[in-house]
Amino acid sequence: QVQLVESGGGLVQAGGTLRLSCAGSGIIFRLNAMGWYRQAPGKQRELVARISTGGITNYVESVKGRFTISRDNAKNTVYLQMNSLKPEDTAVYNCNRDPPFRDSWDQGTQVTVSS
Repeated sequence: QVQLVESGGGLVQAGGTLRLSCAGSGIIFRLNAMGWYRQAPGKQRELVARISTGGITNYVESVKGRFTISRDNAKNTVYLQMNSLKPEDTAVYNCNRDPPFRDSWDQGTQVTVSS
């Protein structure tokens, strides 16, 4: 069974930074494309950052230049460094494989950016 546990969210002012972490069990991150997803109230979940098995990264346009996804193979952990945060980044953030494991969504970590 795949378990993914996110941490690092919180309340931050606009322009601030946060670093999210995702630890996994039942899955080897380096053998899977992994992504960070977010869902804001009233909106659909979106994939905001992705890292391939080869380490190639992709971002949704709205976070390019501000967010960085990375992976620590030894710790089987994926990170999302978020800089220059904006109020529109407010959402629940989850990590998951891309494509996602349907049964591995947990409560995620809340990121709230105040203006």
